[in-house]
Amino acid sequence: MTSLFTPIRLGALDLPHRVVMAPMTRNRSPGGAPNALNAEYYAQRASAGLIITEGTTPDPSGHGYIDIPGLYDARTQEGWRGVAKAVKARGGHIFVQLMHAGRISHPDFLNGEAPVAPSAVQAPGEIFTHEGPKPHGMPRALEAQEIEALVGSFGRAATLAVEAGIDGVEVHGANGYLPAQFLAPNVNRREDEWGGTIEKRARFLLAATDAAIAAVGGDRVGVRLSPGVTFNDIQDPEAEATHAHVIAELAKRPIAYLHVVDARPGWDVAGQVRRLFPGTLILNGGYDRARAEADLAAGKAEMISFGAPFIANPDLPARLREGAALNQPDKSTFYGGDARGYTDYPALAA
Repeated sequence: MTSLFTPIRLGALDLPHRVVMAPMTRNRSPGGAPNALNAEYYAQRASAGLIITEGTTPDPSGHGYIDIPGLYDARTQEGWRGVAKAVKARGGHIFVQLMHAGRISHPDFLNGEAPVAPSAVQAPGEIFTHEGPKPHGMPRALEAQEIEALVGSFGRAATLAVEAGIDGVEVHGANGYLPAQFLAPNVNRREDEWGGTIEKRARFLLAATDAAIAAVGGDRVGVRLSPGVTFNDIQDPEAEATHAHVIAELAKRPIAYLHVVDARPGWDVAGQVRRLFPGTLILNGGYDRARAEADLAAGKAEMISFGAPFIANPDLPARLREGAALNQPDKSTFYGGDARGYTDYPALAA
């Protein structure tokens, strides 16, 4: 029977178990390049079967939030090279999540420029900047030629990642960032080849995935989706049909895995994905060991990703295996700051 601690082949990797570290924004990369503290943080968690990093923009126009990293030039690549070296030194495996924030940004993060989006539709609410909370910036609609260039940025970032020693990349199509903005009709009001029908709204995400596959091979590319999740004001009355199309299209591609946030009440998200996607499926959504083991045993997924428990427990796989108590995360240190609440959580005593 498959369990959390059954080895698995994932794309080009042989992994020792099925406990995945989910991507989590931590806002600790001033200047957009990973640093020694970031490398230490990820290295501490190298016992994960697979680490998926925090959201990392493949293009300067994709910065959103304070001090999130990028991967688009020699400087940012060198930062990720340091992370890869530290993780590999402890025997770990790591994918970089490629996240373009789109309209979930502000000119303060973009050298005074407006955020970009499928259409000029401002996100409600505020974003926290170095000067405190401010309304999300009013985005401008991308020109068609700019969209093609942004699609290409996912391939370029994938190349930079693998050259730096990273194992692969995850295309972030979830949680209301740029690919999800293209999927959502309340944000994507375009009438060209990038908007309108489900097929046209899905084109950006699929093209970005194809660009990454072309750059480094499908066995080094994963995709994350959050079907039905309305975070960052994503509204799609046809969400089930939209994601059915996207998942069926991804099933035609040789990707290493599909990573799905299963958090929509009243919708069997995992069941829909399982029916449409025969490849390796990673599920995420408030898992503990018992539920993770049950879903793996039932064949609902091949791997399970854990978020907040990995923040407070750098040795989470060992704790799950042994049934040990978990450290509780300090939510006040989740976003920004220094080593406190980042690299100072204790591991189990030797």
